[in-house]
Amino acid sequence: MQHMKKRLNFIIAITLLGIVAFSFTPPADRYFEIAKNLDIFATLFKEVNAHYVDEVNPNHLVKTGIDAMLESLDPYTNYIPEDQIENFRTMNTGQYGGIGAITREFGDRTVVTMIMEGFAAQKGGLKIGDEILKIDQVDLSKVSRKEAGDLMKGQVGEPVSLTVKRFGRDEPLKLDFKREKIKLNNVPYYGMLDQGYAYICLSEFTPDAGKNVRNAFLKLKEHNPKGLVLDLRDNLGGLLMEAVNVCNIFLPKGKPVVSTKGKIADQNATYSTLDNPLDLEIPLVVLINRSSASASEIVAGTLQDYDRAVIIGERSFGKGLVQIPRPLSYNAQVKITTAKYYTPTGRCIQVMDYSHRRDDGSVASIPDSLKVAFKTTNGRTVYDGGGIEPDITVEHDDTHPVTHTLFAMGYIFDYATRYAHALKNQPDPKNFSLSSDEYQQFVTWMKDKDYQYNSRLDQQLSQLSDEAKRERYYNELKSQLDQINAKISESKKNELMLYKDQIKTLLEEDIISRFHLERGSIQAGLKNDEDIKKSTEILSNSNQYKKLLNGI
Repeated sequence: MQHMKKRLNFIIAITLLGIVAFSFTPPADRYFEIAKNLDIFATLFKEVNAHYVDEVNPNHLVKTGIDAMLESLDPYTNYIPEDQIENFRTMNTGQYGGIGAITREFGDRTVVTMIMEGFAAQKGGLKIGDEILKIDQVDLSKVSRKEAGDLMKGQVGEPVSLTVKRFGRDEPLKLDFKREKIKLNNVPYYGMLDQGYAYICLSEFTPDAGKNVRNAFLKLKEHNPKGLVLDLRDNLGGLLMEAVNVCNIFLPKGKPVVSTKGKIADQNATYSTLDNPLDLEIPLVVLINRSSASASEIVAGTLQDYDRAVIIGERSFGKGLVQIPRPLSYNAQVKITTAKYYTPTGRCIQVMDYSHRRDDGSVASIPDSLKVAFKTTNGRTVYDGGGIEPDITVEHDDTHPVTHTLFAMGYIFDYATRYAHALKNQPDPKNFSLSSDEYQQFVTWMKDKDYQYNSRLDQQLSQLSDEAKRERYYNELKSQLDQINAKISESKKNELMLYKDQIKTLLEEDIISRFHLERGSIQAGLKNDEDIKKSTEILSNSNQYKKLLNGI
């Protein structure tokens, strides 16, 4: 989210400083300390504003103070000025006024990277790969990225025109749209996997997440699936009640899902399932990774506590803190951490201990020695203080720097546009695969492209050289270090083939997106997905599935 500078309310800012800094002292002393520190802050601010050598922007100065104050608490307690409220609402509701197009910047180009189904961008003829030259009459080369993003959004019903450069056309193309209410799809894909297993991808816990998962599962049940894979990977969370609603699909009515406990006892609460479940019997796998957080961890942890699902993937992020927004003057808000949440067994999965900081201000994770063991319904041992540990861990190769560089610089994207333009027939997302010859054509296309990057070996060799200089061995080792550097440079010439599996997968997903948008891109990626392979392997072995849930 981009930050803009706006007028701030000075009284609210320094009041917040006083409340946070002295909330643990006795009441009488606390009120005195608040008043004292408000006075110190006000007089300090006036003195700096009056006497600092350069001109001071009061709004910027106070905003910096607020941000630093809240940052000393935890990363999730944030000040939201008036100009960022719409972005905040979009994150929480999944809704905004626009045309339904997602863009990225590649160098000095602003390019459409995804079109949302059923909205103005798709209906008006915008395509993935289009480079946006103008929004209305504003040349994007003359405005900032933030300003360009603001131009795309606006009031529902307002017209907007885009002038775009499209691959295969000599002249720019002008397209007209009418902005509409855009609702992000929190279930971007669901379908049947091989061997008769169902799959649902839930990307965020925005409103109706539970209803959308339920509806997707109802449609998949028409195929009589033998099991279900619920994908929560890279799902950063969202609304707590939507996590309860998702759990309710697989758990009986009246089952506790999550409890919140904070400083104000009257606000502590336990949230239980409210409706009859959709299916209590179907074998269930939940996929998580290191970017599954908050509400994702509530769902994974709850289903694990009740032994209702096998959790597969990587250990989750470990965010067990609850935030609520509070209104401030001038239409601003502050989002405050008010409680921690606990799964049905009583465990809190918060991994970082923000209440105890090192002398340098850094935060440590909760050590293993302080983690507490809990028992699931079937007596399996699970632990708090470290995210959700999967029942089956799947090791993944880290994305190599060459793959990341090709993706970040837009080479994979641009080649996908070129390739898709030449195709005469729409490819099938489930079966599409680049042949060896087709991948070699990409390698040939890349030969004259500049994509310098530092590999891990480059970084380690640089560290070794620096250490050798410090230890005064560099002159003796220089020839050997130069030889190693030469061999690394030579090996880089072959890295497009060495990491073919990673690059090829991204190419295939990007190509499919040109024809089938996000649904197709997700489906295309499933065929090479190690977590999916492990899920179907576990679901196809009922004895192993049952042993995992019974801790045998």
